[in-house]
Amino acid sequence: MANKLITQLGLPKWIANIFTARNIITAKDALSLTEFELMELLDVGLADVSRAVAHISEVVCPPCQTVLFLMEQRVRNESLAGHLPTRLKGLDEALSGGIPFGVLTELVGPAGIGKTQFCLKLSLLASLPANCGGLDGHVIFIDVESKFSSRRLIEIGVKSFPEIFHKKGMAQEMAGRILILRPTSLSEFTESLHQIKVSLLQQQVKLLIIDSMAALVLRENEGGYSGQQAFGWHVSFIKSLAEFSRIPVVVTNQVRSQIGDEAHKYSFQAQNHLEKKADPATYDSHLVAALGINWAHAVTIRLVLEAKSGQRFIKLAKSPISPPLAFPFSITSSGIVLLSDDGMELKGPEINRIHCQGQNAFLNFHGERLQ
Repeated sequence: MANKLITQLGLPKWIANIFTARNIITAKDALSLTEFELMELLDVGLADVSRAVAHISEVVCPPCQTVLFLMEQRVRNESLAGHLPTRLKGLDEALSGGIPFGVLTELVGPAGIGKTQFCLKLSLLASLPANCGGLDGHVIFIDVESKFSSRRLIEIGVKSFPEIFHKKGMAQEMAGRILILRPTSLSEFTESLHQIKVSLLQQQVKLLIIDSMAALVLRENEGGYSGQQAFGWHVSFIKSLAEFSRIPVVVTNQVRSQIGDEAHKYSFQAQNHLEKKADPATYDSHLVAALGINWAHAVTIRLVLEAKSGQRFIKLAKSPISPPLAFPFSITSSGIVLLSDDGMELKGPEINRIHCQGQNAFLNFHGERLQ
C-alpha cells in the first residue's frame, strides 16, 4: 500500500496534481516527509497539508484485525495450501496433515540415520494416484550424493502399497514419475534450479527433494571456494520456488561436531558453554546442523533424525503450529515406521541437540548402510 500512487488515493484533484508536479508520486514519498517539509515543497498551507497527510495515512494504513480473524484466516490458508501426508500418523497430526505446501521442510541428522529412506517414501506418496491418497504428480529428486536407490524405492512401494505395485506396469509408471538430477557442483546445481523452475510450469510436479544441500556447500569449500558466499542466493531461490509453486520442498542437511569451546552463534545450536568438556563416548550430544543461520531461518519445518541409547527418534524441532515432539521409529522393508504415535514433548536444550549415541553405522535388513 505504501507504493500506491498519489493519484489513486482519492485526494482532491488540485492537491494531487501539486504532489505529482513536485515529484511526490507514491504514498511512501509523501509520508517520508514532515508536514512542514511538505508545506515548503508544495507551497500550500498547514491545514491543507495536514488533511492530505491524514487522508493518505488512513488509506494506506493496514486495518486492525482481531486474533480470531487471524486464526480463521490461517485455517483457510492452510486448507487451500494443502499437505503431503507422510503416513506417519503421529507426525501428520502434529503437522496438521503432513509436509506443508509452499514452504521448506528440512530433514537433518547423522549419516545412516534414515533421511534418504524418508525421502524415498515421500517420493512415492507424491506420485501415487489421488484415489490412493497420493498427489498424482511428478517428483524432482536432486540426488547430490548419488544415494538414490531405485531398487529400494520399488521395494518400499511393493511393501507399502501392494494393491498398486502388484498391478502390471504400475511399478514402472510410478518410477517414471520421479526425475533424478545429480549435480556435482554449485554451478551445476544452479543450472538444475533454473531447469526446475521451467518444469514446474510445464509439468505436474508435486514435490521437490534436495538430498543433500550441505554436501554441495561442503564440496565447494573443499575445492578452496567459499561456497557459503554463493549459498545465500540458492537459499532465497529455493524458498521462492516453494512459495511460487505451492508444492512441498524437502531438503536434507548433514551434521557436524561442535568442537571444544566453539562459539554458539545460533539459537538452535545453543548449549551450556559452562558444561565440562564432554567425554568422547558421549561427545555425540554436541552434534549440530551443518548449514548456518541463513538456512536455519529459511526453513519452516525442521525434522531431526537421531539415535539415543540405541533407539532412533524423529524430532519435530521447529514448527509454527506444534510444540517440539519426539517420536521413536524404526526402518522396515516398507520404510520408516513410528513405534508410537504419541509424541514425547521436549523442553530446553534437548529440543536442539542432535544425538547419535551408540550407533556408528546403521544397517538395513539387507545389511546395507542406510542414509
